[in-house]
Amino acid sequence: MVPTNDLNSDLDLASKVQKLLFPKASPQCSWCCMAIKNCMAKGLGGDFFDFVELPDGCQVVFLGDVTGHGMQASIVMALLYGYLHRAIAGGCPPRETVAQVNDFLLSFARRSRHLDHLFSTTLFYSVIEPNSLVMHYVNAGQVAPLVHRQDRILRLPPTAQPLGFFASPEIEVRMFQFQPGDRLLLYTDGIIEAFNGRGQVFGHAAVERLLLSHRDGPQDLLDGLFGQLAAFGGLYPPEDDCTAIALDFSTPHQFS
Repeated sequence: MVPTNDLNSDLDLASKVQKLLFPKASPQCSWCCMAIKNCMAKGLGGDFFDFVELPDGCQVVFLGDVTGHGMQASIVMALLYGYLHRAIAGGCPPRETVAQVNDFLLSFARRSRHLDHLFSTTLFYSVIEPNSLVMHYVNAGQVAPLVHRQDRILRLPPTAQPLGFFASPEIEVRMFQFQPGDRLLLYTDGIIEAFNGRGQVFGHAAVERLLLSHRDGPQDLLDGLFGQLAAFGGLYPPEDDCTAIALDFSTPHQFS
């Protein structure tokens, strides 16, 4: 049996290594202001995210949630995170990238009928064109991102099934045209499915109310969101991984 102190030390080290995978800060650009906030349920987890600038200046933004949480989810997440970066470096457009991720997960799932469900994930994968503020995206089973435009909320519902279950899933790429002043909020289901001690769920409505009422910057929005979760009485650390990304769009940047 591994001593408890040694096990805790290994888990702490693994958590630190996992954090090295993620961006240490949001990218700085003239056309958009981005922010990220993350809390893993067990120090290690299955939420994953990144911002990657492509050679043509377009911006990849993705957020995913591997099935489960803790050590096993972190292992699958690390495999998936590396594979995604390899696909992005190859210049694959959204549909092809998501299809390749699905095939990659299935290749592991086929090795065990008992563990096959663990090689699955939801994924929101997008490419934003800074000169036009047009986003092409696939939402593979992820919680519908929200766009705050003036006094209303727009939703970006799933365009594909979660990945790692089906050999030939239907994957639809959609386009969204942002306007200066829009705010995009991406978040994982650990936030809306958080329960307090009275058995109440945080829910979609609380997120939407905050998004409609909040007027400060994107990092302040995320701090407010996690602050409301704490005030709601959700467990800390949470029972499931919680991640949120906010993007504020300004005047489109024209490339020279």
